[in-house]
Amino acid sequence: MAQSTFAARRHLAVGAVVLAGALALTGCGNAESKDAASNEKAATAEAATSATAEQSGDSTEKKELIVGYDNTFVPMGFEENGETKGFDVDLAKAAEAKTGLKFKFQNIDWSMKETELNTGKIDAIWNGYSITPERLKQVAATEPYMENAQLVLVLKDSPIKTLDDLKGKTIASQASSVAAETLVADKELAATLPGGGPQLYDTFDKALRDLEVGRADAVIGDSVLLRYYAKQKGGDQFREVGTMGDKDEFVIAVRQNDKALLDKLNGFLKEAKADGTLDTITKKWFN
Repeated sequence: MAQSTFAARRHLAVGAVVLAGALALTGCGNAESKDAASNEKAATAEAATSATAEQSGDSTEKKELIVGYDNTFVPMGFEENGETKGFDVDLAKAAEAKTGLKFKFQNIDWSMKETELNTGKIDAIWNGYSITPERLKQVAATEPYMENAQLVLVLKDSPIKTLDDLKGKTIASQASSVAAETLVADKELAATLPGGGPQLYDTFDKALRDLEVGRADAVIGDSVLLRYYAKQKGGDQFREVGTMGDKDEFVIAVRQNDKALLDKLNGFLKEAKADGTLDTITKKWFN
C-alpha cells in the first residue's frame, strides 16, 4: 500500500514537472512568436516607407539614404583599412548634422552609376561626380561645390612633353568617366591612339598602376584625384602635361523626381559655403 502511494505521488510530481516545462516552452514560443511578429511588422513598415518614398520621389522619408561611390576614388570617397573616408564622406557627415538625413556609402560599378540611381538601388551619386549636359538628361544635380579639370599625367622621365606628344600613345583612363569622354571627343587625337581611344579600366587606381609599370604612356583623369595620388606617392615620379577640355564641376546627383532631397542638399551646400564648413573640409583634404 505504501509503495502504491509513493508511486502515485511520484507520477504526480513527474507530471507537474512535465506540465511546468510545457507551459514554459509555450511561454517562450509565444514570446518568440511575438518578437518575430514585431520584427516582421517593423520590416514591413520600413519596406512600405521605402516603397512610398520611391513612388512619391521623396527619398528624404527613408531612414537611411544609400550613396553610390567608387571606393578607390581618392581623396573624394574611398575605403582604407575597412573605413570609408574622404572629402565627400566628410561633407556627407556635415550634411547629416545639419539636415537630419542619414547617409550610407555603398561601393558600386562606376560605369553603372546612373542606372543604379534610377532603378532605386542607390539614392544619390556623391563621389567627385562631374556634371555634363549628357548626364543632366539622366539625373538632377545640385549646385556645384568644387571645380575640377581633366588632367594628363605621365611619369617624370616620359618623352611626352606636350598634349601633341600624346598622338599614337597608350592613354589610360576610367570607363564611363568624363576624362575618357573628353579624350574621345578630341577626334583627331583619338584616331591616332591604339584602338581608336583610351585604354579603359574600371577604376583610376588600376590605370595609374599600369602607368607606373609602363603598360600605359599617360593617364587622363580628374585633377583632384591624380594630384592627390601623385602627392601620396611622393610627387617626384610623376609630371603633369596639361589639361584637356573645359573645366568641370563636382555636384551631387539624385533622381530627377526627387525634388525634396535635391532642395535639402542644395540648402545644405549653400549653408556649408557660408559658414565655412566647406572651406574646413577642403583644407583638411587639399591643404
